[in-house]
Amino acid sequence: MNKKAKTWMGALALVLGSSVVTAAVVSNKPKQTPPEPAPMAAPAAVPSAYVDLTNAAESAVNSVVYISVTIQGKTQRVQVQDPFDDFFGDFFGFGQRRQQPQQREYRQPDRHGAGSGVIISQDGYIVTNNHVVGQADEINVKLNDGREFKGRIIGTDETTDLALVKIDAKDLPAIKIGNSDNLKLGQWVLAVGNPFNLTSTVTAGIVSAKARTLGANGVESFIQTDAAINAGNSGGALVDERGELVGINSMIYSQTGSYAGYGFAIPTTIMNKVVADLKVYGTVQRAILGVQGQDVDKYIDLEKAKGNTPELGTVKGVYVAKITDGSAAEEAGLEQGDVITKIDEKEVGKMSELQEQIAQHKPGDKVKITYLRNKKEKAVNVTLRNAQGTTKVMQEVDLDQMGVSMKPVSDEQKASFNLSYGLEISAIRRGKMMEAGATKGTIILEVNDRKMQTVEDWVEVVKAANQSKDRVLWIKAIKPSGRKDSFVIELNE
Repeated sequence: MNKKAKTWMGALALVLGSSVVTAAVVSNKPKQTPPEPAPMAAPAAVPSAYVDLTNAAESAVNSVVYISVTIQGKTQRVQVQDPFDDFFGDFFGFGQRRQQPQQREYRQPDRHGAGSGVIISQDGYIVTNNHVVGQADEINVKLNDGREFKGRIIGTDETTDLALVKIDAKDLPAIKIGNSDNLKLGQWVLAVGNPFNLTSTVTAGIVSAKARTLGANGVESFIQTDAAINAGNSGGALVDERGELVGINSMIYSQTGSYAGYGFAIPTTIMNKVVADLKVYGTVQRAILGVQGQDVDKYIDLEKAKGNTPELGTVKGVYVAKITDGSAAEEAGLEQGDVITKIDEKEVGKMSELQEQIAQHKPGDKVKITYLRNKKEKAVNVTLRNAQGTTKVMQEVDLDQMGVSMKPVSDEQKASFNLSYGLEISAIRRGKMMEAGATKGTIILEVNDRKMQTVEDWVEVVKAANQSKDRVLWIKAIKPSGRKDSFVIELNE
C-alpha cells in the first residue's frame, strides 16, 4: 500500500473508529432492542445571498409612466433674393436692377421625443426631467395600465433638470417617497423606466457613489448607480429595496452614448424642494450662500502641483476660494481660506454635498455653518439670500390667476425674431393668459406700454395693474410661429 493510500485509510479510520469500538463492546452484552434514533435537528437557516426585490419592482412599475412629447416646428421668416435678378438686368441692357429681397416663411418640421415620469400624488402630479418636457408643446402620458392622458407643465427647472407635470386623473398609484440621505454605498436599488420605448422595464444594481458632480447642471449631487440606465429611462424612478423613491434617473456617463455601467439620479432631498416650489410659485426659490470653492483634497492637489504645501492635513470639507460681494456668506463673516465642514450639523466633505444641503432651503431660511479657520473650529448662523441678493421669496406674481411662468428670451430667439428684449412663456396652465389665447412659447414684448426685459418687469407691471383703477393688462406679443399678436386681460373678472 502506497503512502497516499495509507493516509486516506487513516483518515477514514478516524471518522469511523468510534462506531467500530462501540460495535465490539455491544457484542459482549445480551442482545437488546436498539433505542429509537433521536430525530435529526433541523439544519440552521442559511442567510440568503440576495435581497428580494420583487415586491419593490411590482410596486414601482405602476407608479412609473411613459411620456411622449411633441415640439412644434417654428416658422421663420427668411429673405430670398432672385439669383437671376442681376443676370437678366444686364442681359437686356437694363443695368443692375436688383430688386428688394422677398420675405418668405419657412416652417421647421415637428420633433418628437420620449422619456419616463414618476407619479408622486394620487391626483396626478408627475415628476420627470426638464430635458424630457422642457421644450414640449404637447405632452402625452401613458400609465402602466394602458390609460393615456394629456399632460401640462406646472413648472420646470433647468438648474436641477427637474420638471413637474400634471394630468387630470384621480386615485393614481402614487409612489412612496423615501429619503435619499439614508442610502449607503453598496445598497441595492432598482431603475424603473421605459428605455427604447420598452415600458415598465426594471434593472437592478447598487449605489456606487453619492454626491457625484458631473458639471452638467448648476446644482449637482447625483446618486451614482450601476443599474442599467439607457435612452428613455430619463425621468424614471430610482427606488430602494422597499420600493420607495430615492431618486429621479437623469443621465448616463458614456463615451459612446450607450450604457457603460454608470447611471446618475437626482436625489429626493433635492427633488422634494423643487417640486414644492413649482407647485406653489411656478419657479424654484433658490437660496444662495455666496461662496465659490472646491473640495479640500482637490485644492491640496492643485496647490502641491504649484509647489505649495497647504497646512490643512487630512481635513474633509469645502475650501472657500472666494466670497461673493453682498452675499449671505459675506454678511456672516466667512472669509477666503475657511473650510466649511458642516451645514446644520450635517457633515459636508465636498462641494456637491454643500450644494445639496443649501438646495433644500429657500431665501430667508437660517442655517448653521461650521467651518475651520487657522485650524480652529467656528460656527455661525447664516440667513440665506436669493440670486437678487435679498432674503425675499421671489413669487411668481398671481400665478393662480395668470397661470404662467416667464423667462427672458434667448440669444437664438433674439436673432430669429429680430428682437432686443422679451419674455418667453416657459410654462402655462389654466388661467388668465391661457384664456386670452397665450400658449407656451409665446413671447411677451410689452405690457401696458412697458417693455418686458426681465421677469421683474412682469412682476411689477402686474402688481401695478392690480392696484390700478382699470385693472387691465394690454399685452403685445409674438406667437411661437413668429406672427405678432395682442390681447387684453381684465383682472376684475
